[in-house]
Amino acid sequence: MQDSNLDSRTANHGSLLTASCPLPITDYKEIVLAHGSGGKLSHQLISKMVLPQFTNELLAPLHDGAIFSLGTERIAFSTDSYVVSPIFFPGGDIGKLAVHGTVNDLAMCGAEPRYLSVGFILEEGTPMEDFWRIVQSMRAAADEAGVQLVTGDTKVVDRGKADKIFVNTAGIGVVGAGVHIHPARASVGDKVIISGPIAVHGIAIMSVREGLEFESEIASDTAALNGLVKGLLAACNDVHVLRDPTRGGVTSALTEIAQSAGVGIVLNEASIPISEEVKGACEILGLDPLYVANEGKLIAIVPPEEAERALQAMQQHSLGREAALIGEVTVDHPGFVVLKTRVGGRRVVDMLSGEQLPRIC
Repeated sequence: MQDSNLDSRTANHGSLLTASCPLPITDYKEIVLAHGSGGKLSHQLISKMVLPQFTNELLAPLHDGAIFSLGTERIAFSTDSYVVSPIFFPGGDIGKLAVHGTVNDLAMCGAEPRYLSVGFILEEGTPMEDFWRIVQSMRAAADEAGVQLVTGDTKVVDRGKADKIFVNTAGIGVVGAGVHIHPARASVGDKVIISGPIAVHGIAIMSVREGLEFESEIASDTAALNGLVKGLLAACNDVHVLRDPTRGGVTSALTEIAQSAGVGIVLNEASIPISEEVKGACEILGLDPLYVANEGKLIAIVPPEEAERALQAMQQHSLGREAALIGEVTVDHPGFVVLKTRVGGRRVVDMLSGEQLPRIC
């Protein structure tokens, strides 16, 4: 009887909340795949539905993680969920991706990743061998990244209510003294560096889905970037911004930064590294590589006097050997990214407006 009364009170309270907090104005009556793209619809969903309900000073920066102080240490805290399809792909799997993704989000805050949690949502009927492969892969990825998985949870849902396995990881890291990385710190004159060829992860996934074959296999670039970041921070006194351009690709990530800092960004198309295999696959699939997801690349925005030192530091690391300077922060067109094309023209490359590659990470 007590439970029934509680249910009744909860239902009434929910009705009161609905009455006092009407649904925000939106063009959509239901969730669509593009709301998870990392582009415009993702931002509308967060800005209209989520942020107004949870406004606080730690959430407001919309960084890759929250940064706060505990005693004498500055802590970074981040979480992410992974729904990639297929769960095994050239170069990795959903478990490795989950570890790398949260390690990288912490690294993009300038933190040294320390501890991870994991939550598994398993579909009834998933082969036990598949789950074992994923668990083993996560352990190996965590060992390689130098982090410990210290807590977690497992749930099983009915057959047909999920797609084999979904994974959530959260992580905690420590931000060193003097490190102040923030998307709003992008400043006019800063240089934009990418750590290597773009669009590799997304095309690796799509090549499996579409049955594409190339002379050499395109494997995902998924990797833990904390070692690369550590070397970069050791070489440069003042890195302004770090970002891993995952969902929505390079241009969506840079547009977020431009909007956060109130600056413009100019990219040089001829300087952006991209392999011939990936370029060819994008042409076949009708995809713009600037919007394709990456899982083992980072963007660094640094003061002009630090640019050469930052580039050399990245190129000395195995994950940054093909790092390149690809653009500059400008006072013009604040909030927008402009691409200088190979033929000399200019075009705005806006945030991804739809769902280019669903279930990519």
